[in-house]
Amino acid sequence: MASELEPEVQAIDRSLLECSAEEIAGKWLQATDLTREVYQHLAHYVPKIYCRGPNPFPQKEDMLAQHVLLGPMEWYLCGEDPAFGFPKLEQANKPSHLCGRVFKVGEPTYSCRDCAVDPTCVLCMECFLGSIHRDHRYRMTTSGGGGFCDCGDTEAWKEGPYCQKHELNTSEIEEEEDPLVHLSEDVIARTYNIFAIMFRYAVEILTWEKESELPADLEIIEKRDTYYCMLFNDEVHTYEQVIYTLQKAVNCTQKEAIGFATTVDRDGRRSVRYGDFQYCEQAKSVIVRNTSRQTKPLKVQVMHSSIVAHQNFGLKLLSWLGSIIGYSDGLRRILCQVGLQEGPDGENSSLVDRLMLNDSKLWKGARSVYHQLFMSSLLMDLKYKKLFAVRFAKNYERLQSDYVTDDHDREFSIADLSVQIFTVPSLARMLITEENLMTIIIKTFMDHLRHRDAQGRFQFERYTALQAFKFRRVQSLILDLKYVLISKPTEWSDDLREKFLEGFDAFLELLKCMQGMDPITRQVGQHIEMEPEWEAAFTLQMKLTHVISMMQDWCALDEKVLIEAYKKCLAVLMQCHGGFTDGEQPITLSICGHSVETIRYCVSQEKVSIHLPVSRLLAGLHVLLSKSEVAYKFPELLPLSELSPPMLIEHPLRCLVLCAQVHAGMWRRNGFSLVNQIYYYHNVKCRREMFDKDIIMLQTGVSMMDPNHFLMIMLSRFELYQIFSTPDYGKRFSSEITHKDVVQQNNTLIEEMLYLIIMLVGERFSPGVGQVNATDEIKREIIHQLSIKPMAHSELVKSLPEDENKETGMESVIEAVAHFKKPGLTGRGMYELKPECAKEFNLYFYHFSRAEQSKAEEAQRKLKRQNREDTALPPPALPPFCPLFASLVNILQSDVMLCIMRTVLQWAVEHNGYAWSESMLQRVLHLIGMALQEEKQHLDNVTEEHVVTFTFTQKISNF
Repeated sequence: MASELEPEVQAIDRSLLECSAEEIAGKWLQATDLTREVYQHLAHYVPKIYCRGPNPFPQKEDMLAQHVLLGPMEWYLCGEDPAFGFPKLEQANKPSHLCGRVFKVGEPTYSCRDCAVDPTCVLCMECFLGSIHRDHRYRMTTSGGGGFCDCGDTEAWKEGPYCQKHELNTSEIEEEEDPLVHLSEDVIARTYNIFAIMFRYAVEILTWEKESELPADLEIIEKRDTYYCMLFNDEVHTYEQVIYTLQKAVNCTQKEAIGFATTVDRDGRRSVRYGDFQYCEQAKSVIVRNTSRQTKPLKVQVMHSSIVAHQNFGLKLLSWLGSIIGYSDGLRRILCQVGLQEGPDGENSSLVDRLMLNDSKLWKGARSVYHQLFMSSLLMDLKYKKLFAVRFAKNYERLQSDYVTDDHDREFSIADLSVQIFTVPSLARMLITEENLMTIIIKTFMDHLRHRDAQGRFQFERYTALQAFKFRRVQSLILDLKYVLISKPTEWSDDLREKFLEGFDAFLELLKCMQGMDPITRQVGQHIEMEPEWEAAFTLQMKLTHVISMMQDWCALDEKVLIEAYKKCLAVLMQCHGGFTDGEQPITLSICGHSVETIRYCVSQEKVSIHLPVSRLLAGLHVLLSKSEVAYKFPELLPLSELSPPMLIEHPLRCLVLCAQVHAGMWRRNGFSLVNQIYYYHNVKCRREMFDKDIIMLQTGVSMMDPNHFLMIMLSRFELYQIFSTPDYGKRFSSEITHKDVVQQNNTLIEEMLYLIIMLVGERFSPGVGQVNATDEIKREIIHQLSIKPMAHSELVKSLPEDENKETGMESVIEAVAHFKKPGLTGRGMYELKPECAKEFNLYFYHFSRAEQSKAEEAQRKLKRQNREDTALPPPALPPFCPLFASLVNILQSDVMLCIMRTVLQWAVEHNGYAWSESMLQRVLHLIGMALQEEKQHLDNVTEEHVVTFTFTQKISNF
């Protein structure tokens, strides 16, 4: 068939080469109806240049398109030979101070860790080498394609926004100067005309959905009966499936099929057969039949050759527009105006809106071309970047829904442009206040997670493959929320406060659906049959960790916002656990003359959940009340009197008891899913907003209630109340022939409970809990990591939590606590703990795993032996608590605590006492050491007129 076309095609080529761009442009300049004139020209010539046979000839098509189609446009726009016209425009133009180089896949990018506002701010190699950042701490990565260089953007860099090349362009910049002043009125009018016609044409033809007829103004009479069987890319079918199917459908060799498949993967579509309608339809039915067995079939369309021709030229045209606007900022401004001008249908009718809203219907190649155009036009013009950001935010919900159901990867979706918009601080603030962006993102996210249990909590059990796919996609919305929050406001307007708090409400609704999700019950008797789904909930928690931290950072910056957020969070927590008794029966506990009313609840028998984000957020906000001193400045504005400490501690305490029981081997029959959950709960990726906040919530509760009451509730939850409340229980217990396992279990639980008390009193290195700053906190983490063994830089960084900017804060403090030992001929350089820091070592540091604790203990005792010192590891001196937490130390001198200490010490000395353990005794002695240290600090600081309130020695002597 191709051979028949050859002579005809050659004849056409000759007639095309005889066209004169200058003459055509001259004709257009005289035209009364320019649109009609240009469309007739395109209708006649585009099908003669493109799609003349089964295979494309890109060089030839480009040459002819430039000569016959683009040439006249360039002549028209310049009003003279473009070879002279464009250089004139370039000369008159003031070069941009923005670089805006769009990265190709695999190209190196550089981000300055000291000066970048966030990690998404990057430089191309040329700008980086010419900037001050080459001498700073920087991070080098390879681009996934699609982003662009931020050189020249003053909002992206704390200092050094320009490299040497772009600095030259800033000297005479008049901010907000209109770039159109450098163009003559004639050029402006002609550019506007041609851009409006061509951009509209490209959008119309690329979003055209009919397969065999063109838009009316592009139809021609002498239409040929030639069609393409067009195969489209998806991310579902494998290369092998496509190659095999094509060999069957179009009788091609394996090599040809591989060529087709490669092009489809790269460009998003490829014609696999050319001929009349019937011939192409036959190939289509074979492809559909062969690929629809397991999954949805490959997308195939039989399209008229003239439609494909116009679409190919439409893409060429968008690339041409992108290169033309490079000559002048004025031309760029005109294209932006044309793109964002509302069409006759009002809302969402601009060309830019139409492209965005059709994004998921377009093939990969078309998407890439128009995304590139948006980046070189709308995102490079500061005025229009703002207007585009508004359009993007207004369509956000729809764009995300399209992306979630689309089967292309995120980098091929218009939704991926969020990183270019939301990370600009001024745009993010404007979109929060004017478009309520925070709320929109969170609500869109919630809309996609519809699977809930009877209590309205997220339920990920038995997710279908499709739901799992959607869940993976929806996670990108959390990333968008992170982008919006990444730069913190320095000034707050009333509008920003109002809209942030509205977003905070929506965020609390999201956390409310997570509070108590994936509850588990202890398996007794036989092993669990099917491991329950736990990963989805933890994935969600991990993705949200930084967002939760950033929400708290925002609240910390404004007292009014902090107070309101605290009230809102407390109200939601009370809704979650209003009747926190869950219908359990009330009981009264009594020890040493103290009694407290609580509920009967056994972690080992009832449902318990590790997911408590609302409680943990409240704990974080409570610490901020202390750190910012809002709690002391405005106590009347805070609902502190409404707090019910037993309600606050209940769920975090259950969670910590669960960990203790798992450690005691009571949940073995629940399988690995639970072991994994406990692992992540303590893991460096999650602990900051999970385990650490549970400790803080218990510290909050203890500081607000009678410590005796707290300890009794704690004994009850650990299921140890009987042992400590009954005199001589140990003797009775050991005289019965008791199951060894039960004794072992109880011993472990007692050890774990004592460990928890050590943590509650000793963990005061969070700013706001103790009188410390963030540097003290990170120093302490490093000291304890290096107490285990000397570590290489990379190993140490992995053991520290990262913030949203991927920073650990290690570099600023490492020299104060460690020496760097250079590597020998082989091996790595190691950081070693400075000897003077060893005194800060705490054997019961709360971030140690069991293995790390025993290694650290061994290493520290060995060190002490080498230095000929006593090998005891006494509790280190601690900073004082902040006033809001100050009463926490009284737990050490409370009657119930003294009773627990006495009981364990008694078991240790009685010949036939309860089967105690060495770890138990060691923990009690550690607690006594902590109490003595606390008393010493208390006496050192007390003045004559003050009454001594901490009298541990006196009390324990009299006990």
